[in-house]
Amino acid sequence: MDQTMPTTHLYVDADSCPVKDEILTYRFEPDVKLVFVMSYAHMMTLPPEVGQVMVDSDKEAVDLHIMNHVKKGDVCVTQDHALASLLLKKGVIALSPRGNRYLEETIEFLLQVRHHSAEKRRRGIRTKGPKPFTAEDRDRFVKELKIILQK
Repeated sequence: MDQTMPTTHLYVDADSCPVKDEILTYRFEPDVKLVFVMSYAHMMTLPPEVGQVMVDSDKEAVDLHIMNHVKKGDVCVTQDHALASLLLKKGVIALSPRGNRYLEETIEFLLQVRHHSAEKRRRGIRTKGPKPFTAEDRDRFVKELKIILQK
């Protein structure tokens, strides 16, 4: 009887991912397949063992590819709260580049905050952008990714 572990895919929403280098330097277990999904406008050179999917530069093309290919138990690194909310419904572990896991209990709040900020911007009200990305964010991301992939 074959006792091999099922393959877990780690998808990276790579167009605006600030932790690509950290992901590429992590040594993955043989049962983890790394897949970078990016638009043609954000092409990058990757090692041959890393899966690379190129999609059109349409606004949601990367998200659609990821949604059409993830399976329960896979992992996805994304900054996109809307994509994360859909991934959670499919049983996918969604992780932000700042090392925060998206959770069913908090995703609705994140989406509401995003919606309110977008409404303010449409009315001409200036809103704060995200906090600067820090070394602590990178460290938290690497630690959380290791925890997730060691399970």
